[in-house]
Amino acid sequence: MTDQIRLAAGDRAPEFTLPDSEGNDVSLTDLRGRSVLLYFYPAASTPGCTKQACDFRDNLAELNDAGFAVLGVSPDKPAKLAKFVAEEGLTFPLLSDVDKAVLTSYGAYGEKQLYGKTVTGVIRSTFVIDPEGTVTHALYNVRATGHVAKLRKDLKI
Repeated sequence: MTDQIRLAAGDRAPEFTLPDSEGNDVSLTDLRGRSVLLYFYPAASTPGCTKQACDFRDNLAELNDAGFAVLGVSPDKPAKLAKFVAEEGLTFPLLSDVDKAVLTSYGAYGEKQLYGKTVTGVIRSTFVIDPEGTVTHALYNVRATGHVAKLRKDLKI
């Protein structure tokens, strides 16, 4: 594997502005003052990504009550994200990073192991960002299933 950017607790979260499923721009700076759960996933409407998104949806009230905003990011175009949001009844923003610049800045795009082979793609990752914009948790190669429950346990939510 080649050297890739990897964020760690204490790093400044890279700023970004990306379109959501409706084409509206969402910026990390817009959420300053709130904690953010920012997760990166490979593709909308695939089994693992659907499970993960539905887990965030099903736990959103508790996450919001604990002060966390949830954002999902993938390289999908806004139209595909809109279909995913509608099909799964998702109630938090999904953002489109077609050129993969934000994915790359967070170390969530690059070489990974898939079925024993080295491939280039989205590395399923989650970042917890505090109200001042500092990464408090950088989690790479997370599992789609059970990830939200683990986050809730680790964050004491």
